[in-house]
Amino acid sequence: MFYYLSGTVAHIEPYLVVIDCGGVGYACRTTSYTLSSLKKGDKGKVFTHLNVREDAMELYGFATQEELNLFQQLISVSGVGPKAALSILSSNTPANLALSIITGDEKALTCAQGIGKKIAQRVILELKDKLAKGQAVNGAGETYGGTGVTVIPENKLSEASAALAVLGYTQGEINLALKGIDLDSLTLEQIIKQALKKMMKG
Repeated sequence: MFYYLSGTVAHIEPYLVVIDCGGVGYACRTTSYTLSSLKKGDKGKVFTHLNVREDAMELYGFATQEELNLFQQLISVSGVGPKAALSILSSNTPANLALSIITGDEKALTCAQGIGKKIAQRVILELKDKLAKGQAVNGAGETYGGTGVTVIPENKLSEASAALAVLGYTQGEINLALKGIDLDSLTLEQIIKQALKKMMKG
């Protein structure tokens, strides 16, 4: 329904921003990460997700498409609702969270308010499983999977590719972004950050 909202930041409070678009104030639930990039009275833009329930319609807004994609991935996990997803996304940057999911770092998820070990394990298990069923890549950068039992190889190229897939990028975009990056001398986090910079420029 709404792809993004662009206007004046009219109001900010914890987990909420109001964007004034042509005299209409749209209240968007959001993360502390997104709020840190917005300032009351300035122009602001958020990529949106409309959550429709029987008793309410709620709008969620995010500073980047990567954060929106990760939010949508998180709420696809059984037992993870929008509130829990916002809490997880508020605990770290989207890139670092995607990396934590791929590397199985439960602590990075349980540091979020209200997120216990069981939820963290479910997020890691279900999202890694989705990648194994068709979005994972092998060491040569080739897509494989589909059997549901594929194991993601533990090397920097495959883990960086999988983390970028969690953020919503296609395999073609990922391959182009990783091309030319020095995989041997950089850490996994640095590889992902460089790839994101290249994709944002492109």
